[in-house]
Amino acid sequence: MEQDKVARLAESVNDESPINALMATVALREEVERLLSLHVRRARAQGATWSEIAMVLGISKQAVHKKYGGSRRER
Repeated sequence: MEQDKVARLAESVNDESPINALMATVALREEVERLLSLHVRRARAQGATWSEIAMVLGISKQAVHKKYGGSRRER
């Protein structure tokens, strides 16, 4: 389950070993990016505009298009 994975990684970022903590942080970042992409796609599928998504993410509409594909991936 996604929540278990995120929780496990979040705990591991405080590992005593800096290398283990760094590896967990990288894995957590990758999981968060995957979840962001998933939720952007879901929001678009449910009718959210790129402007609305950009506002939630705190970035420009153009940045959302560049990062999450914009209309070229929606075809």
